[in-house]
Amino acid sequence: MLRFGSGIRKFSSSSIARADYSHAIIGGGVVGLAIAAELSKKPGNKVVIIEKNTKVGQETSSRNSEVIHAGLYYPKDSLKTKLCIEGKELLYRDAFRAGVEMQKCGKWIVAQNDTEDAFIEHLYWKSQDLGVKTELIPTYKGQYIEAAVHAERGILSSPTTGIISAHSLMDYLYTVFQENDGELAVGSEVIGIEKNNDGYKVHAKSTLEDEDVVIEVDNVVNSAGLYADKISNMLLPKDRHVKQYYAKGTYFNFNNSFPEVRRLIYPVPAKGVKGLGTHLTLGLDGQMKFGPDIEWVDSPNDYTPSVNNLDEAYKQIIRYFPHLVKEDLSPAYSGIRPKLIGPGDDSFQDFVIREEEGFPGFVNLLGIESPGLTSSMAIGKYVANIYHG
Repeated sequence: MLRFGSGIRKFSSSSIARADYSHAIIGGGVVGLAIAAELSKKPGNKVVIIEKNTKVGQETSSRNSEVIHAGLYYPKDSLKTKLCIEGKELLYRDAFRAGVEMQKCGKWIVAQNDTEDAFIEHLYWKSQDLGVKTELIPTYKGQYIEAAVHAERGILSSPTTGIISAHSLMDYLYTVFQENDGELAVGSEVIGIEKNNDGYKVHAKSTLEDEDVVIEVDNVVNSAGLYADKISNMLLPKDRHVKQYYAKGTYFNFNNSFPEVRRLIYPVPAKGVKGLGTHLTLGLDGQMKFGPDIEWVDSPNDYTPSVNNLDEAYKQIIRYFPHLVKEDLSPAYSGIRPKLIGPGDDSFQDFVIREEEGFPGFVNLLGIESPGLTSSMAIGKYVANIYHG
């Protein structure tokens, strides 16, 4: 499979700025790549990805759990549910056939009391309505299947949950994009967007050399992830400005080879916590890790793994993995999730994916966090449908 490098160029006035493009995708994460790959398939489209880093996928896309989610947690009619389920099916069908590294290992959500048991029973009936396969497993049976996992009251099994190599997926999406003559400009930070009569002018500054360029393009997709609010606010009037909040999550390595677990283990999400809980996940090599915790930070660049919540994470983990010794946990890496709702607000926030009123051809993607990786290929089709119907 093609690795990033072939066909990638610096953003220079000689090679890029004189070209006309039908679509400029701002942001080269997994979602931006998926949108670009899909748009590039339509004859007549000329698509460029503008990425400020020197490589694609350096932020949220490569700093997450790498889980293929089943699509159970979100409101039935939300974009998160729709695109997660569709994206999961596309990953297992198209991406798997193309050789993307993944494994359908399954997942358990474990309940420790009556309230949590009622939650997983609700998820079970919801999954039946959504057409997502799940199974309620009695605890005595679970003891024989995963001896190291403790479930006091109940277990919901999600067999279509899996794990995936985000980098392998991005390789695949980039290959599709490049085969359709897409262009990728790295080291190019967008510093301004203007609407003109025929489309948009995108102003960018090279992060590799002292050079500013302007691209004229018919359509712009804001898929800038952690910086999507800043891109949106460059174009939209002040009364339509948005703010994203940054939720850092640290992952912890499990520095032991025993006991083993063969599937992902999730607790029931705690009320008022913006996440699915500190869960047990697996790498494709079988290595166990735990995370993410949640810590609100002011900067989208604060990637230093934190031990501030280690004691609390340990308390959560031993509820379902009681054999854990805290000394076997060590900070591995951290990721940051862009959220449209900050701490203290427990309401649900859906993906925002829309063509902005009064700005034809400008499609905004805001608050694209989990399950963004799972949903990425479906998001690509969703955005393409906005343009092409």
